[in-house]
Amino acid sequence: MTTRRFDLAPVTEGTVTVAGIRSPYLTAGPLDADEAVVFVHGNPGPAEDWRRLVARTGVFARAVAPDMPGFGGADKPDGFVYTVDGYARHLAGVLDELGVSRAHLVLHDFGGPWGLAWAADHPDRFASATLVGIGVLRGYRWHSMARIWRTSGLGELFLRTSTLPASRLLLQRGSPRGLPRDVVERLHRSLKDPGTQRAVLRLYRATDVAAVSEDLHRRLQGLDRPVLAVWGRHDPYLPVAYAERQRETFPGAQVVVLEDSGHWPMYDDPVGFEQTVLPFLARVTAGAVVGAGAR
Repeated sequence: MTTRRFDLAPVTEGTVTVAGIRSPYLTAGPLDADEAVVFVHGNPGPAEDWRRLVARTGVFARAVAPDMPGFGGADKPDGFVYTVDGYARHLAGVLDELGVSRAHLVLHDFGGPWGLAWAADHPDRFASATLVGIGVLRGYRWHSMARIWRTSGLGELFLRTSTLPASRLLLQRGSPRGLPRDVVERLHRSLKDPGTQRAVLRLYRATDVAAVSEDLHRRLQGLDRPVLAVWGRHDPYLPVAYAERQRETFPGAQVVVLEDSGHWPMYDDPVGFEQTVLPFLARVTAGAVVGAGAR
């Protein structure tokens, strides 16, 4: 089997405003295409998580990765509705502003429910999904950190007092190869931002994961779309058993488990991750075939 190597397209940055809230974004590929691969980060984000994959994808398709409200360089207003539906509406506005009428979603962490809620609301615009350690989590119970964040007072105290060494231990959990030092430091800085802390606490406290998952399952199970579920074997937050369970909602889903990865495969196994995701994206996008972006 021959391993293909994808080139890099130039990545540029822009900003869109939806209902008065600014979202910076990364983009590559043909800016005027109305079909795009849309990368949605999770907690603590931001879009920077996707920079390398945006550059790789831009060789054969339009790629867009926004910072969502409360994270990265996006606005973090007190008045934003920090719920799954609130984020889905914001994503809809971002795509409208960017002229994206057909979206191939690449979703990670809380970006999963945000993006899948958008897909359920806009089935005619939903082209495919790449689920990175996330998806429709039927029967899921919150992980230990989420339970802390969901507890009034305790969540605030934890985020205010967390140190870089503590964040390093937390973020390295379940990652056999470890995360790069600069990534850990950036994620730690994100979690120390007061606006991001507010977003995290409100989002987790407003989300009934069982209700959200069953609603998404009900609304998405009849859609026949290409779906790739990529999971790190050692993910401590979202157990790998949920990879196969994506077929309950998406019967035709392709499932790939990365044996030496955890919750952030784009960082702890970038080669294995890209070799899995890029051929899928090249196949499902209507633009150039895999071979046009590889050599």
